[in-house]
Amino acid sequence: MKQENAETIALHALGWLVAHEDLLPVFLGATGAGLDDVRARAGDPDFLGAVLDFLAMDDAWVVAFCDAHGLAYDDPMRARHALPGGAQMHWT
Repeated sequence: MKQENAETIALHALGWLVAHEDLLPVFLGATGAGLDDVRARAGDPDFLGAVLDFLAMDDAWVVAFCDAHGLAYDDPMRARHALPGGAQMHWT
């Protein structure tokens, strides 16, 4: 996946999180970001990677997001791999 496509998916994920009033405070608490940070860094590929990292913490969130946006369930992870810091780790 190209980084541009990955950023688009991550921006959609950020919008999805912001629209879910129950998840937004959890995201802010987990990342240490504030609403001003969300606004200022929405175009930052590193921040967008953090959005996808957070989304991937719960399969139900991934499914709900993908269903809402007509994406395959592996698209957020594929997008994460295309953003800075998202290279797959090899532990062996």
